[in-house]
Amino acid sequence: MDLQWHQWCGIVGACLVVLAYFLLQVTRLSGAGLPYLLLNLFGAIGMAVSLYGAFSMPVLIMQLAWIAISLFGIVRTLGARGRARAGTLR
Repeated sequence: MDLQWHQWCGIVGACLVVLAYFLLQVTRLSGAGLPYLLLNLFGAIGMAVSLYGAFSMPVLIMQLAWIAISLFGIVRTLGARGRARAGTLR
């Protein structure tokens, strides 16, 4: 099997997203937790990069939405952590 670099990005990305979902289902990760969000973010980035070899607008839209939602969750999670820490310092 002779895969190009962008195909490997897509394979790794898909594996990361599936791994995140599996770990969520077996209650090893929280859906609002940073590890889950990062796995989804990097998975979606990998799948978006894979479009370099075979472009598909619907897949790009899906991955951009996945990236945006993951980033939103990361910002929200980090913001909540910061607020919690600030509350304990008072």
